[in-house]
Amino acid sequence: MKLSVLNIVFVSAFLSLASLSMAQPEIKSEKTTRILFILDASKSMSGKWQGQVKFKIASKILSDVLDSLKTTDKLQVALRVYGHQRNYPPQNCNDTKLEVAFAANNFDRIKQRLKYIKPRGTSPIAMSLERAKSDFGNKGNYRNIIILISDGIEECDGDICEASASLQKEGIAIKPFIIGIGADNSEIFDCAGSYFNAPDIDSFQSTLNIIIKKVLSKTTLQVNLLDKNGRAKESNINMAFTDLASGKIVYNFVHTLNNKGLPDTLVVDPLLEYKITLGTFPPLEINNVSLTQGKHNIVYANCPRGKLSVVLSGNYPSEYKPKVIVKSIKNKIINTQWLGEKTSYLQGSYKIEVLSLPIIELDKINIEADKTTTIKIDSPGILSIQKNIRVYGFLFYLTDNKQIKILDLNENSSKPESVYLQPGFYRLVYRPIYSTQSAYSQTEDFEITSSKTTKIKL
Repeated sequence: MKLSVLNIVFVSAFLSLASLSMAQPEIKSEKTTRILFILDASKSMSGKWQGQVKFKIASKILSDVLDSLKTTDKLQVALRVYGHQRNYPPQNCNDTKLEVAFAANNFDRIKQRLKYIKPRGTSPIAMSLERAKSDFGNKGNYRNIIILISDGIEECDGDICEASASLQKEGIAIKPFIIGIGADNSEIFDCAGSYFNAPDIDSFQSTLNIIIKKVLSKTTLQVNLLDKNGRAKESNINMAFTDLASGKIVYNFVHTLNNKGLPDTLVVDPLLEYKITLGTFPPLEINNVSLTQGKHNIVYANCPRGKLSVVLSGNYPSEYKPKVIVKSIKNKIINTQWLGEKTSYLQGSYKIEVLSLPIIELDKINIEADKTTTIKIDSPGILSIQKNIRVYGFLFYLTDNKQIKILDLNENSSKPESVYLQPGFYRLVYRPIYSTQSAYSQTEDFEITSSKTTKIKL
């Protein structure tokens, strides 16, 4: 089949557009929020509160909240209840059950189930928190929230603090929200979550609504990386967000300036507390970053950077690329870069080692913001060692009446060797490998000149 020129052009254009479309990076979808309600149905919840049964009040207010959530996108809910399967006494500390599991549009199922639950037993709160791990199941693209509603405290010797900490450390759920009905048990529950005391029905209802608003609010963050003039103009730096509770990195962003030249807006979970590690040389940390829900938050970091380049003066072979080690003044390795490469560093003083032969050490190299600090070192010369026997050989650099060893010759080969050396004076000491007397040792002193070859015949 023959194609016309027009058809060929059309097909080529189509394939080009298709390849561009396929090359676009995948943008991660927004996480689905999952709220697990853990409801107290122990015997004390059958008591009266402002003339009404506490459990009925809690069920009614929770049902109203569920009605308000039905049209919320990317939201799933579940219900776990404790203290409702066995009468007290006797005490049954296994009395906790996931009554309605996570699923789409299961709000009415939870409301229906609440109608048939009656408060009867004891309060295994810690166990209920532990069982929440399996309630949430696989992690997936979710943010997991626990809202615990209770009028009492742990009655089964469980450790609610440890149970909550385990959920957070494993990254299963965010720090739980806890609503105390009636009595103020903040001293007991503060270690386990964000505790809210509800002394009356109205405060209980408003508290639950506030928590829901916190959980679902759209919160944004802007990270301003300041240059030497205090302007938010530094950018193109990796930002790793670590959840302080779990110690896990939960986000990685490459800092960007938008089309208006302003730092890009990020959407992150407002319920977590973060450490932001900036991928600068050396790294910078923004610690204890807490966000205000429902608002645009801004954090700052002084981040003035300049560039460092180490180059050779004169001519040198293109394959000669020794590494450059950049250290802090306290001698901690910060980075390595290639000779001739330009790399950005925070403004400050550094130590530099060029892995030439011998190693070149430079102290207190100052890097200034918005400038390139260029360090020039002498181009190397070449030492060509002609040999047809195997030897034990050692190369020394001569300086200040000292000889500093810098290289061992290859004792397993009788072939010639070549090595790049910095300009200066050197000494080669060697002995044939099969000789049995030290007296056969030989010494050759020589000078290396930039861009020239020095030959030594053994």
